[in-house]
Amino acid sequence: MIQNIWAIGRNYVEHAKELGNEVPTEPLVFLKAGSCATVAASEIHLPKWTTDVHHEVEIALQFDENLQISSACVALDLTERTLQSKLKSKGQPWTLAKSFTEACPLSSFFPIESLDELRNIGIKLTVNGELRQNGNTSLMIFPFEEQIDYVRQHFPVVAGDLLLTGTPAGVGQIKPGDILLAEIVGKITHQWSVK
Repeated sequence: MIQNIWAIGRNYVEHAKELGNEVPTEPLVFLKAGSCATVAASEIHLPKWTTDVHHEVEIALQFDENLQISSACVALDLTERTLQSKLKSKGQPWTLAKSFTEACPLSSFFPIESLDELRNIGIKLTVNGELRQNGNTSLMIFPFEEQIDYVRQHFPVVAGDLLLTGTPAGVGQIKPGDILLAEIVGKITHQWSVK
């Protein structure tokens, strides 16, 4: 069971810049509800009240019973961008923009023996066959170990929790009818249709 999703914001310089944000000097963590995750589903159902949902492809790490990382998957951190910007401009929490129902689609999980397996690895997202996001974990501001240590030190991490490790540049809107294909190169791919 996924209780918490600890998400690292602005962990790729170009993504921070494309949203007009400052590049952080320590991990920027926000929380998504574990219940907004779907695992290995084939569809994404956008809530009727959303108007501007953006894709953010990420590598998700899962904490095991020893709070170590032994599995991973490709994830989408879906964001209602217009609402997020409006809430941020007012200094209000933006949970509604990040934690709505089905806001964290996941592929199946695959085992990892060492974080070295995910170093210098590509992460991609295509929408309707068009490459939108194409990054590499070597470009992360905060490496995996630093992210893991930070959340374990500051938050009540429990077994089954996810760590979303940041998204490369190229985020954009999705809408019903779109076909999304996410990939951790050489590890896993997963496809969703948007409803």
